Amino acid sequence: MKYLLLKHYRGGPESVTGHPPMDQWKPEEIDAHIKYMHEFAARLEETGEFVDSQALAPEGTFVRYDGAGQPPVTDGPFAETKDLIAGWMVIDVESWHRAVELAGELSAAPGIGGEPIHEWLEVRPFLTESPAVTE
Repeated sequence: MKYLLLKHYRGGPESVTGHPPMDQWKPEEIDAHIKYMHEFAARLEETGEFVDSQALAPEGTFVRYDGAGQPPVTDGPFAETKDLIAGWMVIDVESWHRAVELAGELSAAPGIGGEPIHEWLEVRPFLTESPAVTE
């Protein structure tokens, strides 16, 4: 079963540690955090549980189909994923329990002073079949 471990810039329950955003960390703290993420992914590659991971840049915009011509583009005023989603990891594991266990480990990535950031991660299973239509 595949799961999405969704990392947030903000949102979710209040942080345990109250760490400031990463753009306020020292360079060596950012390096340690990224190193932890890479080592975590490498360990999951060895067990066959890693599928993909990506960090996202804060830039982005909404686009939608609006008939013929140039689609409309907007930068608000609603909460946008660029303000919320920092990145993700896709894992392929045997159970929900294992997905939650790995999310807990990923939440321990170091932040300021090398302390775990206790980051909230959203764990979402991939949809495995089309939703049933009831009339």
